[in-house]
Amino acid sequence: MLSVKSLFEEIFDNDESFRLFCSVAASGEEQGGWENGRIAALVPEEQRALAPKIARHGADEDKHGRIFRALMKKRGVAPVEVPPETDYTMLLEKQGIGLPHAQLRREEPLTVEDLVTYLAHSRVTEQRASEQMQLLLTHFGDHPEVGRAVRMISADEDNHLAYCHEELLRFAAAGHGRAIQAALRECALAEIRVYREVSLAVMAHMGRVLGWSRPKAALLAAGVHAVYAWERLAGWRRMASLAMPERRDALGGPPAPAPEFA
Repeated sequence: MLSVKSLFEEIFDNDESFRLFCSVAASGEEQGGWENGRIAALVPEEQRALAPKIARHGADEDKHGRIFRALMKKRGVAPVEVPPETDYTMLLEKQGIGLPHAQLRREEPLTVEDLVTYLAHSRVTEQRASEQMQLLLTHFGDHPEVGRAVRMISADEDNHLAYCHEELLRFAAAGHGRAIQAALRECALAEIRVYREVSLAVMAHMGRVLGWSRPKAALLAAGVHAVYAWERLAGWRRMASLAMPERRDALGGPPAPAPEFA
């Protein structure tokens, strides 16, 4: 019977699909680390108190990239080049979501409006990351090879999501509520489209590596389209809502150590 657990077990048990999975994940995390590092460096003077939290977010993303690379090293496989159609971060940028890399490469301070754009983008993408890691945690939290990594990354993603909620609510209280809601809606609708396309691309690559039959590949693709249909109808709203998190100041302390997994 095809299930989420059996699908990921098949991916994890094969060296080629495992290294593709880890390579795509590592690339996305490393891009997120660079983006957050640049944003932290460009925070305007009146918002400098936010810079350490953004830097902590970036440090966590860098750590996740190292963890995925260490998992590959432990397995004895080398990273592969990430197919461009699976590059979630860059495809979002092409949709005009978040702060463009060209802007982040300059040395010009960001504006408060830029920070709102950044936080709205992060709130939406961290929702996805948190949910994906919760799914892996449910099925693989005790896995002898990937369980430790899954537990650590899942906890970090939950912290990132809490931080985004809290900071956006702070900006909303300062008078940016309408801009925040507009940005969240735009980001959420763009993200679900990109997530569908990336999911289909990843499944296509996995199918070729693992030799999936046409009926199996078609069934998985239908599942991806069904998720998109639900998200387009109503599911996107969970990404555009704000609520004060139970854990406050989730990124206020120093980053946790990044133990090596290889």
